[in-house]
Parts: sequence; structure tokens; C-alpha cells
Amino acid sequence: MATLTASYVGLRPKSKSAARAARGSSKKRDTRCELVLRKALTAAGLRYRVDTDDLPGRPDVVFRGARVAVFCDGDFWHGRNLAARVAKLAEGHNAPYWVAKITTNTERDARNTRALEEQGWMVLRYWETDIHKDAAGIAADVVVHVHERRPLRR
Repeated sequence: MATLTASYVGLRPKSKSAARAARGSSKKRDTRCELVLRKALTAAGLRYRVDTDDLPGRPDVVFRGARVAVFCDGDFWHGRNLAARVAKLAEGHNAPYWVAKITTNTERDARNTRALEEQGWMVLRYWETDIHKDAAGIAADVVVHVHERRPLRR
């Protein structure tokens, strides 16, 4: 992915209260889409680990035996439809900060995916909107990948 901006380091949110509000509204774990997906994964009979901090990017759901890492990416923070998102952000308040912030997030996601894959992990990323629309279908997709990498023993 081409770098759209250098970095948001040195750029700041418009105010301290804006920064606090942005941090507060962006949960790091147990988001609604994560909970919905985890419930569907449990219903599908999978056991997993949550929020493991010893892997790059701190995946939301981890299947250690199969070496499968699952991320539930928020549409805004992780830059779904990045070009359209950047165009919209460029028209808003404090545009340089927000364009750089979201672009840098997408670049970090790509680095973390590469790092996990280099360590032999399969990385699955799903958008929050897709999870809310069809959690059971996404869980079925995860089941297929987990079983491909670690077949069930009977």
C-alpha cells in the first residue's frame, strides 16, 4: 500500500478534550463487533484466546494451535474504503491530523499482518460492519481456516 502521508507524529487533535473523547470512544478490547464474533465462534464450537499481547498487533481472537489470528477492524479507525475515507476526512476539521492518523493506522495494520505471517500465522481481518451483518457466516469462514490448519482429531 502506498503511503499517503508521512506520519501524524507532531500533529495534534484540535483540543485536549477532543483527544480524550476520541480515546475514550475507541475501546481496545471487548468491542461490540468482537463480542458478536466471539459469541458466533463459541456457538460454532471453537475455543480461542482473547487479546493476546505477545503477538504483533495484539489480535482480537487467537487460535494458537492452528496459528490463526483474527482481527475485528473498526470501519473508521482502520480505514475501510480508505480513499473515500481520506477524501471525506480532508474536508473536515483538523484534516491533516485525521488523514494522517487513519492512514498511519492502515499502514500499521499492514506491518502487523506481515510480521504475523512471517512468524507462520494466518491472519484473518474482518470489518465491523460485515461482522454485524453476518457473524455466523464469518464464524463459519474462521472454522474452515482453523480446521484447515489444524484438522479435528477423531
